[in-house]
Amino acid sequence: RLQESRERLSVCSKLCYAVGGAPYQITGCALGFFLQIYLLDVAQVDAFYASIILFAGRVWDAITDPMVGFFISKTSWTRFGRLMPWIIFSTPFAIISYFLIWFVPDISTGQVMWYLVFYCAFQTLVTCFHVPYSALTMFISREQSERDSATDPGMTVEVLGTVLGTAIQGQIVGKADTPCIESPFFFGLTNSSVAMEELNMTHDTESLTDTRNAYMIAAGVIGGLYILCALILLLGVREKREASELQSDEPVSFFQGLKLVMNHGPYIKLIAGFLFTSLAFMLLEGNFALFCTYTLGFRNEFQNILLAIMLSATLTIPFWQWFLTRFGKKTAVYVGISSAIPFLIAVVVLDSNLFVTYVVAVAAGISVAAAFLLPWSMLPDVIDDFKLQHPSSHGHEAIFFSFYVFFTKFTAGVSLGISTLSLDFAGYQTRGCSQPGQVNFTLKMLVSAVPVGLILLSLLLFKLYPIDEEKRRKNKKALQDLREESNSSSESDNTELASIV
Repeated sequence: RLQESRERLSVCSKLCYAVGGAPYQITGCALGFFLQIYLLDVAQVDAFYASIILFAGRVWDAITDPMVGFFISKTSWTRFGRLMPWIIFSTPFAIISYFLIWFVPDISTGQVMWYLVFYCAFQTLVTCFHVPYSALTMFISREQSERDSATDPGMTVEVLGTVLGTAIQGQIVGKADTPCIESPFFFGLTNSSVAMEELNMTHDTESLTDTRNAYMIAAGVIGGLYILCALILLLGVREKREASELQSDEPVSFFQGLKLVMNHGPYIKLIAGFLFTSLAFMLLEGNFALFCTYTLGFRNEFQNILLAIMLSATLTIPFWQWFLTRFGKKTAVYVGISSAIPFLIAVVVLDSNLFVTYVVAVAAGISVAAAFLLPWSMLPDVIDDFKLQHPSSHGHEAIFFSFYVFFTKFTAGVSLGISTLSLDFAGYQTRGCSQPGQVNFTLKMLVSAVPVGLILLSLLLFKLYPIDEEKRRKNKKALQDLREESNSSSESDNTELASIV
């Protein structure tokens, strides 16, 4: 009982840990929704080079996760812990690089390289924050129930971070909206560069300066929140060293650990299922604004619709926490992720209606909440199962988390490439007030048919996932028995040593 009471986390520690997940979501949401518009309309980067910046940044972001996981596995324990130093030293440089992304340099050449360098730099530095933060779940307590109780509010704060990212960036840079070009004028132009020149001539220098300042103000506000959340995490959470690691300070072999992790069946099945789930929701997220603007005709409502999705996700996180505790995590996966399917079909089949669109947004937010919560809630179960099968192998938590994040971000790059190529092939007209029929059909496929198919495929893969509630309880009991045996062995060794002395 004394040991269990020592393992219990205070409410303050759980809340401080939860706050640490907000910076990644706030900055990621702001970049995801607004960076493309900023590069094209404010920085006035050519569309071809803007696509290179966005795609290269996403690919580099995916690559940095296993790289950071590798270097973390080589990191020795310090008085601050093994993970906390990464968070401490990456934060100030991440803030600087994030601010410089939203700054328009007064240079005639090299502008593309400026954004590419600082976008990739920020993705690297925020990864140095988020991967250690994610792996920290396994080092705040050895009790599964305590880890779950700390993870649940963390998911709520992360979803709330997406709301803050959307709201802060949207409200501050609301003046950055560029008037669209009427279809007859735009479609009559055969040279896209001519269209860009005509559009740039309509820009008033003073209003463009105000818009640039608005983006920098938004970057400053979000950067301030980043620092505040990092300080709360560092001051309120203590990284605990596992008893099994006290026996040796030798660094873990990354490639040997990677081989063991990738040969662990439950992990592969879990990330395969969530790979297609993530791809479905990222396709929906990336194209929903275009779908609302052009296909449904709600040009001035898409920000509110996106906020409705995020608010719905935030408010329904506690429901999914109760649901997975009551009915099990696998059941929560089936119910939560599949709940979006009828609404995704309805928004395409029914005529354009603002009320129906908001209903779909709320329903999509409910599924987004499940997609946010369940992967991070199920990963610790997979790690515990791995520990039972490999009791002598320690320190692979960062590999589990970093490669899951890697596959998730890789799907983001794939979805970006698929969306851009599909819309370009369909004849998408940049900044047009309306789009050809083929573009509207493609948008319907990208926000309805393709996500529904990917969700159904992911549900089939989850049928193969072997850790149900019964298996999870058995693993928990077996791990508890191993810890008690290890503790009793350690106590007997200490007693024997004391008697010898």
